[in-house]
Amino acid sequence: MTNRNPEYDAVVIGGGPAGASAGIALARAGLKAVVLDKVAHPRFHIGESFLPRNPAVIRELGLAEKLAAIPQVRKVGAEFAMGNDLKSTEFRFDEGFVELGDTEAFNIERAPFDAMILRAAQEAGAQVVEGETVRELPELTDGFVRVVTDKREYTARFVLDASGQGAVLGRHLGTRRVLEAHQKVAYFGHFHGVDRKPGLPGGYPTIVMCTEGWFWMIPIDPERVSIGLVLDAAAAKKVQARGIAPNQMLRWAIPRCPVVASRTGKAKFPEANGVCADFSYRCEPYAGPGYFMIGDAAMFVDPIFSTGVCLGMMGAVRAAASVASIVKGGADPVRVRNDYIRYLKSSSSKFFRLIDLYYEHSFRELFLEGRGPFGMHRAVISCLAGHVFPRPAWKIRWRMKAFELCIRIQKFRALVPRRATFALLDQPDPEPTAEGLSPVVRAGRQPVGSA
Repeated sequence: MTNRNPEYDAVVIGGGPAGASAGIALARAGLKAVVLDKVAHPRFHIGESFLPRNPAVIRELGLAEKLAAIPQVRKVGAEFAMGNDLKSTEFRFDEGFVELGDTEAFNIERAPFDAMILRAAQEAGAQVVEGETVRELPELTDGFVRVVTDKREYTARFVLDASGQGAVLGRHLGTRRVLEAHQKVAYFGHFHGVDRKPGLPGGYPTIVMCTEGWFWMIPIDPERVSIGLVLDAAAAKKVQARGIAPNQMLRWAIPRCPVVASRTGKAKFPEANGVCADFSYRCEPYAGPGYFMIGDAAMFVDPIFSTGVCLGMMGAVRAAASVASIVKGGADPVRVRNDYIRYLKSSSSKFFRLIDLYYEHSFRELFLEGRGPFGMHRAVISCLAGHVFPRPAWKIRWRMKAFELCIRIQKFRALVPRRATFALLDQPDPEPTAEGLSPVVRAGRQPVGSA
């Protein structure tokens, strides 16, 4: 630890949920912190579905009342389907191990949610600076770091990188490693007039699977549904080779998927969809001399199970506590950051293993069955609820190992009924309508909630 006297105890790069949560936790620990964000809030962001583990950390940060003031949709479960099978499988979080934590969460528009947390960090005592972009990190040592933006230089004892997929520290250190097996492209937008199921299932996020990837449909308020498509990068190139512009991918894909098309027949499509590419990577080690990485700035693989904000906020609270233990408690920085690295790895491992398995068809066949022996489905549901911190309970770990064994067996011997695969690229071009979209309602395919 250096004896130099920096301006701050911590500089936090990024003002999203992870960075803002770190700012709150640092300020409440009595540390002087500044949170830097390159844009002004509120701003658009995807990732609108939260896990049941999120409410506990939101309560811990004292944000429950502020959260309640933002329009949101109650989330007590989720829905999964193959793209051509209108009979979906639904899961409720209270079917997991309820003793591990909360069994419901929420879907919410990210712009007001993120702005709320950032303002809360400011109210807690953290300095918040918007509209500054980090350019350089010329010095990183325990006890003294320098962070240079496009406007000035900041000095601190530590830097916490919560820059999301910008991965400022990972790029600076050259540790950002692309995961070739998970190269995806995401296309997304907010839609009005999407059909929903009645009652609580109307708030379920819906995941619709195809060979090339998957769709999401997330109700975020009474009027709007976030719809997105995640494609393998190779499949995305094949679609673009057909003359489809990236910002028109949803208009091409939705009519080719019976499940999504059946719910968007009366929907108002955005003129263009957003695009996010090349977002699968790790930036190990997740902590080092003078720094801690948080959330997507440390690692990102796939948004399939909506784990991003949960991992970010949980990691932020842990990283802030780590810095406080060094600055105020005199803890050994090497030991503290090794503990932090173990925390991130152990709590995220089950998420990432599920993501790896998700793209195997035998996993999808078993997963869509909905039930399994020895309560295996309860372990999966508890993982999807986010009850894995700081490490999954034994009752989850052994059942997940058994589930993986069943996935391997399913490839060679049917433990559950086989399901046909569904490929968007194999579907014929739909017939155009007056609005330029395919007709949605086919024989036997009525929109949800229609007569």
